[in-house]
Amino acid sequence: MKTRFRANKISLAVGACLLTGAVLAQEQQNDAAMEEVVATASRLQGTAAAVIEERKNQAFVADILGADQISRTGDSDAAAALRRVTGLTLVDGKFIYVRGLGERYSSARLNGASIPSPDLTRNVIPLDIFPSNVIESLSVQKAYSPNMPAAFGGGNVDIRTKSLPSEFVAGFQVGIEGNSSNSDGYTYDRDDSGIPDSLKTGILHYRGDFSLRNIIERDALSATETQTAAQQARAINNGLLQSLPRDMQLKDESLDPNYSGQAYIGNSFEEDWFGGTIGFLASVAYDNKWLFTERRNSVVSADFEEGCAQDLATSEDVNNSCYDSLVEQEVTTQNERLNGLFSVGYRWKTHSVSYNKIYLEDNEDESEISIAQNPSQNITIAADGVADYSQAFTYEERKLEVDQFRGQHTFLDLWGAGLDWHYTQSEATTDIPLEATFNFSNNYDDNGNYVSTKVNGGNGQAEFGFVEMDDHMKNWGGNVNLPFTVGRFEIELKGGWDFIDRARYYTTSSFFVNNSGAPIGITDNESDLLNLPSYITNGFIAENNVLVAFNEPEAPEADDYLAAQKTDAGYGAFDIFYDNTWRISGGVRYEAFKQVALESSSLIFSAEDQDVFFNEDNIQKRTINDDDTYLALSLTYLSGDDYQLRFGYGETVVRPDLREVVPVGYYDPLTDIRTTGSTTLVSSTLKNYDMRYELYSDNGDNLALSLFYKDITNPIETVLRVGDSAYTATFTNGSEAEVYGVEAEWLYDLSWAADGFFTSGNITLSDSEVTIDAADAGSLTNTTKRMNGHSKYVANFQLGYDSANGEHGGTLVYNVFGERILASGINGRDDAYEQPFNSLDLIYSYYPNFNSKITLKLKNLLDEKQEVTQSGVVVRSREMGQTISLAYKYEF
Repeated sequence: MKTRFRANKISLAVGACLLTGAVLAQEQQNDAAMEEVVATASRLQGTAAAVIEERKNQAFVADILGADQISRTGDSDAAAALRRVTGLTLVDGKFIYVRGLGERYSSARLNGASIPSPDLTRNVIPLDIFPSNVIESLSVQKAYSPNMPAAFGGGNVDIRTKSLPSEFVAGFQVGIEGNSSNSDGYTYDRDDSGIPDSLKTGILHYRGDFSLRNIIERDALSATETQTAAQQARAINNGLLQSLPRDMQLKDESLDPNYSGQAYIGNSFEEDWFGGTIGFLASVAYDNKWLFTERRNSVVSADFEEGCAQDLATSEDVNNSCYDSLVEQEVTTQNERLNGLFSVGYRWKTHSVSYNKIYLEDNEDESEISIAQNPSQNITIAADGVADYSQAFTYEERKLEVDQFRGQHTFLDLWGAGLDWHYTQSEATTDIPLEATFNFSNNYDDNGNYVSTKVNGGNGQAEFGFVEMDDHMKNWGGNVNLPFTVGRFEIELKGGWDFIDRARYYTTSSFFVNNSGAPIGITDNESDLLNLPSYITNGFIAENNVLVAFNEPEAPEADDYLAAQKTDAGYGAFDIFYDNTWRISGGVRYEAFKQVALESSSLIFSAEDQDVFFNEDNIQKRTINDDDTYLALSLTYLSGDDYQLRFGYGETVVRPDLREVVPVGYYDPLTDIRTTGSTTLVSSTLKNYDMRYELYSDNGDNLALSLFYKDITNPIETVLRVGDSAYTATFTNGSEAEVYGVEAEWLYDLSWAADGFFTSGNITLSDSEVTIDAADAGSLTNTTKRMNGHSKYVANFQLGYDSANGEHGGTLVYNVFGERILASGINGRDDAYEQPFNSLDLIYSYYPNFNSKITLKLKNLLDEKQEVTQSGVVVRSREMGQTISLAYKYEF
């Protein structure tokens, strides 16, 4: 943190204290007893003071969110907390959009270090995996500074973990939560053993081809007295099929309440050998949540008429439908999170070193029941007496493990020069040991009543998938600074280095269960529908023409990839104060960025197969080798402690995600659209302009007003391709884009109106425009439009109360964002907009004594739904439910 007192003055003061502190302490002990002084302030003002002071002393525009502020709003993870920061919105509960820019324009670091992402579809870190119990503060820097990675767009989030305590601390917290939607729900017995060994062996032995012909050839089968070669091959194929998990019966029941628990302990000890201090902190937490929700997903017709039907209840609705396809889903999700933090450190005089171990585990188990109708293909209940019916199961494990060494050193004998350094090694893994979908066709009578269920002939009547991703990163870097004074100028020179090595491997294997003959009847009893996933019994396999196939695309198509990145960076910077009135800061950063991302396949069995993907031409096309310099400048006018006026300029870059530059398909969880990377993408360059006015009052009130403008060259946008009942998507570079807006943030004491009340909040008003050349736009309706994910407004309001006796506290929290483009329209269709979500939460805290705290949270009081509309028609909706939770915390 940079303060207005020059670092060399601090060094002199520290040196004087070190020399005289022991003598003064002894004299004070002998001559006088210290009079007890009690300071009182509201909890908000007391906890926010240090955070506000840090924000004031930043050379570049930044917002800081402290642990106590996070606790006040009742947010359980970093992502939820950050939506309270000015200009930030939360997407899918994971990703932060800064100033209306998509998640690609934000980045995150852990204690100043780069770490990999465990998300399968994005290079950015899903911030919901960081629980609030390990967070000391969150720093969101919106103006680029040269000590940060140049991959900077809207902002950079630095997640700062809990620091070592100066004395003994210990405590625990337990909580329970209920959701209004969870009176319904489905559970099942999960098989998460992963891909069976017999299938792994079978892929190698049969070279990925499980056809009867290939099995006969590979095993050199011939007829025996009892079996033909084909019968023997079928038995082998059926054995492979039987190794797959096939017993996943759903149970309709009320879901268990959500619950959580956490505990921590820490202390510091003086050691006599060198005269230093050893400290440690350990914490662990577990959280289990259930959520049942009803969803609707649809593809709007290109030629629907005004007044069209948004339901398919009658044949008239079908003939006048707004949709080409409509899917209604019942989704049950269980989310388990386990996290642990261990820190140990040593402080000696002006030097400190520490080690942090962070382990985060986030597991999600989801079951889904879907009924799909397609008026354009005559698949509807009301008009055609038929609908596609499916049940899907997905279990995903995400883990992030970080080992971090850090050091901070001040050399008093070298003019107060400073050095800080870190070495961080981290690994992110994502495994999907179970992904199964069972597809059926349901028949109905003329009144829409259920009649029967059958399995149609063809591929993929049951699909099984298994995914593994490993992402390893090493990051080491440091900073040096030298403060000195020349006349009325107080100067600090800085320099640093930052090296990142990263490697990712992604592989997926999927299998189809096929019945090539006529449709097979499964049941005519509606009460048996929840048991349908168990229909593929050994007897069913033996009695019907059912086979398993390895669903791997043939070369040169691919569904696996591997990638590596290397970034070597260094910077030089300065920070100059003139007469404690003007401050100019800035510098230049140099980065050499290298990346190679290559598609791969499980069907590589020979040197010839390998050369298809890893030939010299492919490697050259998939390689990025860029180096450039990036400038940052900031000018601040200081008017004592009353106000500051800041101006900032920065040149940055936004590079394509690893997944976006390999031609491998995947389903984007935000849009449910199959998306494929593009090998032609190039990096976007940005010029960032900021101006900010900050007003501070002695009582803690403050106001900040900001203007910002971003000029983007080669912005990366998602473009949709031609489709009727289903879309596909890829990426392209637009020619140019711009984002501009104004922000306001405040904290204001309302004690003049009512004792103990205060208000805080922020609002952002902005706009954006991106232009995509017609040759690159595919089937987009609008080649000039708002940027995907951009909201014209974002607002956060808080009304807080702290009782005079300190026993009660409460906060009413409101958050809303303006509509934003979730998917661009094609073939004359309008863009699809995610509609504003009005979030209103109430948090009440009771402090029965100094050690205890009881917290009651009521969330989503307005019972809003998430909705996406296209041309005024709802194409996607999701219920969120209302939650009530109660937590008890005790500190020893």
